[in-house]
Amino acid sequence: MWFKNLQIYRLPPKWQMPAGTLEDILSRHPLQPCGGMSTVSRGWVSPRGDQQLVASHGKHLLIALGVEQKILPASVIAQTAKERAEKIEQQQGFRVGKKQMRELKEQITAELLPRAFSRRRTTRAWLSPAEGWLVVDAASAGKAEELTEQLRNTLGEFPITLLTTKLSPSAAMTGWLAGGDAPGRFVIDQDCELRGADETKPTIRYVRHDLGGKEVGRHIHDGKVATKLGLNWNERIAIVLHEQHQVKRVRFLDIDKNRDDGQTQNPEEQFDADFALMTGEFGKLLADLVQALGGEEK
Repeated sequence: MWFKNLQIYRLPPKWQMPAGTLEDILSRHPLQPCGGMSTVSRGWVSPRGDQQLVASHGKHLLIALGVEQKILPASVIAQTAKERAEKIEQQQGFRVGKKQMRELKEQITAELLPRAFSRRRTTRAWLSPAEGWLVVDAASAGKAEELTEQLRNTLGEFPITLLTTKLSPSAAMTGWLAGGDAPGRFVIDQDCELRGADETKPTIRYVRHDLGGKEVGRHIHDGKVATKLGLNWNERIAIVLHEQHQVKRVRFLDIDKNRDDGQTQNPEEQFDADFALMTGEFGKLLADLVQALGGEEK
């Protein structure tokens, strides 16, 4: 349930869609098992493990993209093709050519693919039309783009944009480190990455390290800039901000203290409570982050 990474997008202006309408549209494109020669299948799955493809709390929506992929390592195909090629060479008396080997590999792939194992993964996204956010829980931009592309294909038109701010995260984080403080409700934590600007891009990483010492200041004075920085927001959420507006390693602090003293025992009620808590905190965190980075670049 709890997002660990935030790939941040802006919804189209005044975009609105009731949960029921979105549910109806997504239900036309559910995840289907890989069939025949297909190696990958994408479609919508339930974000909460029931039959509903859209989980909602107030105006907050939660969706999930399911991806099923056949596991057929290239090394297995190559080894099988090599073994068959050796038998063919003995029969025909000369080496198997490139074209014949390519056809042999295609034949082997067609034979093995229906029997290959499949694995599934899920990527979730939170939509907040009232605040204009689309946030994908993905560690990489590629995984997030996979979901947003599928959403565009499903909705027909969905012109979202990546979050952009007047201050680049790299410039802002470098300034915070140089000054020894972060703005607003943010506090500098103990992880960061500094990178030089020359061709070799020398990189220094600090993990669980006091970043207030002179050593970090010297690196910045020498021209290195911050590309990642650990931050603590409002003593409630720990994050690592990256230079491309990505927020990673999200960790809610003292989650159990915010769960109504354990009164919500039902799993469905617990899911709703967690979703409400997470989206409420994320809305405030993102607003503060945009302000800390000088406001949005429209």
